[in-house]
Amino acid sequence: MSRDYLNPDAPIEKHRGPLPHWEQNEVIQFVTFRLGDSLPRDKILEWKTQSQAWRVTWPPPWTPEVEAEYHRRFSFKLERWLDQGSGSCLLKEAATREILAEIFMCFQGERVEHHAWVIMPNHVHLLFKPMAPLAKLVQAWKSVSSKRIGKGSIWQANYRDTLIRDGEHFQNAVRYIRKNPVKANLKEGVFTLWESPRAMLIP
Repeated sequence: MSRDYLNPDAPIEKHRGPLPHWEQNEVIQFVTFRLGDSLPRDKILEWKTQSQAWRVTWPPPWTPEVEAEYHRRFSFKLERWLDQGSGSCLLKEAATREILAEIFMCFQGERVEHHAWVIMPNHVHLLFKPMAPLAKLVQAWKSVSSKRIGKGSIWQANYRDTLIRDGEHFQNAVRYIRKNPVKANLKEGVFTLWESPRAMLIP
């Protein structure tokens, strides 16, 4: 029987690249990916250089306290930049979001079990249990959506993922997704939020 949350005593599958990716069977993941033009190149270079230097000093696996410090220094900075709405913001268009939403939900209950997601104007956040390899899921979402939207290759090359540690971490991820449009001062009609019955129970 698979676990929802990270088991610190079980093996973790690690994939290296510009951003390291961790998987552990069907443990729930919080994933973010963005449009290719959503952030200026110089900001991305600054972020990568600083975050990689920090990881040299504080290599994973992290304690919850160290992980919280990493997010305070780097993840939240990236989110603030994304919420400023740079780039084409192609996902502001309702028809484009409908295409992406349909693709996300296409294999619900078969290859993925979604708990919450939000489509922002230039990025997406998803909280889900992968029932197929994580990289293949993300690649499929990006590839199929690019073809159906018909604007060429629209997505960044990589994605950010975080294994969910426990119930509190799960709840915080749901709240983060739910509040992201509010934090970004978005009006109705330029984002799409979806929550599962389990996520809806979280106050």
